[in-house]
Amino acid sequence: MAAKRLDGQQLSQTIRGEIANAVKQLAHSSGIIPGLAAVLVGDNPASEVYVRNKRRACESVGIASWLHRLPASTTQAELLNLIEQLNQTPEVSGILVQLPLPKHIDEAKVILAINPLKDVDAFHPENLGLLTAGHPRYLPCTPFGVQQMLSRSGISTAGANVVILGRSNIVGKPMSLILMQKPSTHFPEAGDATVTVVHRGTRSLEKVCQSADVLIAAIGVAHFVKPEMVRLGATVIDVGINSVGGKIVGDVDPSVAEVAEWLSPVPGGVGPMTITMLLYNTLRAAQLLRSQTE
Repeated sequence: MAAKRLDGQQLSQTIRGEIANAVKQLAHSSGIIPGLAAVLVGDNPASEVYVRNKRRACESVGIASWLHRLPASTTQAELLNLIEQLNQTPEVSGILVQLPLPKHIDEAKVILAINPLKDVDAFHPENLGLLTAGHPRYLPCTPFGVQQMLSRSGISTAGANVVILGRSNIVGKPMSLILMQKPSTHFPEAGDATVTVVHRGTRSLEKVCQSADVLIAAIGVAHFVKPEMVRLGATVIDVGINSVGGKIVGDVDPSVAEVAEWLSPVPGGVGPMTITMLLYNTLRAAQLLRSQTE
């Protein structure tokens, strides 16, 4: 058996078409064009690539974008001052501070400084709290991308056993919140699943992973998930981004394709979906900010 491919590149193009249409409608009805301000501190090569891809994606759907490039020597006070300026700029719907930041800058304070209405990464504690309560303003982009990939591919998580391998604030924790909650009018994307979050120190890790109808790998270790960890016919979502020998590979060993029913590739799986959901959140932010001024 060869796993069916969950093609994030193709799906993201479909969703971006929907976003582009919504952007046009918003501009026509209100004159408002959503805008994303990206802040890049230092010269991290991976961050350069991420920001460039995000700006291109904005252009493709009609969202305005600006890049604020700061030297690695930028002080925390200088960065916080820039964020406050962007908070007060009406044309800016969303603010994205590319992580990681230089070690002398406190990332938590930077995240707290962003207006929660413009926090399109959904990292601010206010937005995470709303997600926890089942009334999300925005969904964090990578988990949101995974949820859309599952939902739009017809893979139901309702009542399913979902195992999330990894407990980061960016993927593992918010992914569990999205998939464990009961759907409602406030939260139609909720997965209604039985969710287990594990990590490398989990006892009987292989056995726990084998129980999964859906296994989401976000542990940051190349080829960590082996076929013996996967139940025959399971869906496996690879969120990993690792560089091995100059190539980008995921957390899931390619041989897992012989036992899984569905498998997302790396690259070309969750990555494009993450950027697409950032565009969605930026559009949503523009709509919310508009409603506050009416």
